[in-house]
Amino acid sequence: MMIDAEQAWQCILEHVRPGSSRPRPFLTALYHYLAAPVQADRDIPACNRAAMDGYAVRANDLSSVPTSLTLAGEVAAGSPSQPAISAGECVRIFTGAAVPPDADTVVMQEDTQTEGPGASGERVEFLKPVEAGRHIFRRGENAREGDILVSAGTRLNAAHAGICATVGCDRPDVHDRPSVAIMATGTELKSASDAVDRHEIRDSNGPMLEAALAQSAFPCVRRGTVPDELDTLLAALKAALAESDVVLVSGGVSVGKYDLVPEVIGQAGGEICYHGVCIKPGKPQLFATFPDGKCVFGLPGNPLSVMTGLQEFALPTLRRLAGCPANNCRPVLRLPLAADLSLTGKRQQYVMARLVEQNGVTAAEAVRCAGSSDLVAAAQAGGAIVAPVGARELRAGDSVAFRPWGAVA
Repeated sequence: MMIDAEQAWQCILEHVRPGSSRPRPFLTALYHYLAAPVQADRDIPACNRAAMDGYAVRANDLSSVPTSLTLAGEVAAGSPSQPAISAGECVRIFTGAAVPPDADTVVMQEDTQTEGPGASGERVEFLKPVEAGRHIFRRGENAREGDILVSAGTRLNAAHAGICATVGCDRPDVHDRPSVAIMATGTELKSASDAVDRHEIRDSNGPMLEAALAQSAFPCVRRGTVPDELDTLLAALKAALAESDVVLVSGGVSVGKYDLVPEVIGQAGGEICYHGVCIKPGKPQLFATFPDGKCVFGLPGNPLSVMTGLQEFALPTLRRLAGCPANNCRPVLRLPLAADLSLTGKRQQYVMARLVEQNGVTAAEAVRCAGSSDLVAAAQAGGAIVAPVGARELRAGDSVAFRPWGAVA
């Protein structure tokens, strides 16, 4: 009995958990998911800081302008200097520098001019009215000590590197990413560099799967083609399981004479959790687990079916194993439909689609597709419209679910 797509996903979640974690230098932690939150080790900023180059003053001294104040010192960014400011005085200050405790305002350099030394020292003329408190980043304005700045489960990016550096976290604690092996099955398969006869087929699924993994920063440790021979398939699967956490198998998962993958999984010690999902394209999907926690996805042989299974189930599983929160593993966008769309069949349908601009709004536009073997259509798509089950027609402007095919932030 087939299950639906949501039941398949819930089944997967019952069997997979995030992997172990360890501190990593930030560049090697990039694209990993945080296992522990990054917290502020002190207030940010840690003291009142100048927001621009200019002069630190007491606003009361500029109640009427223009007026001149005596220059009492200078504070550069990073300097511990805290010169006192008495009535009628100011201090030269630079962006990022600590504001002296007696000052309550910073005046932009552009709103002043220097007058040269007077009887009491160099003087600065202030030309415009000033609002008290202007141009100062207040202590703790961005965050307070102990605040969580990056939550556990976040996939680290370049901006997070800056946050980690700010709080002294040079080795964030991140989950390990699962390793993946790819097996494309079929005696008829040849490599991209091979000359082929009319009855032979070049393997497109293997390179496509490997590229999709690379786009999401998952390491592929093994990729190859395997003929439809029981002993050869079994040996290849055992070798792939020995080197990886997850194995992606394309082809050999339906009910034909040469669909040997389910039998091979059983002989290798695996348990098939589901076999057959009520979706179009991609019905003959399977998911299997092994006693050591490793798992296998059996994907159909047709390219669009492979991509649907990969994007709907396999990649979300890899994200979950890598530490992504379960609710974030299968991102979806709600977008208006660009044009009317007719649907057929009773299964959950995934319609190849791309994003287009329409009247200043991003919309999902279906891509013309000749069937589940139409790899050209997949190349034109940026994802798939997840059509409501049982829907026969969707109208332009209807809100639809669009599953993007690409890396997740």
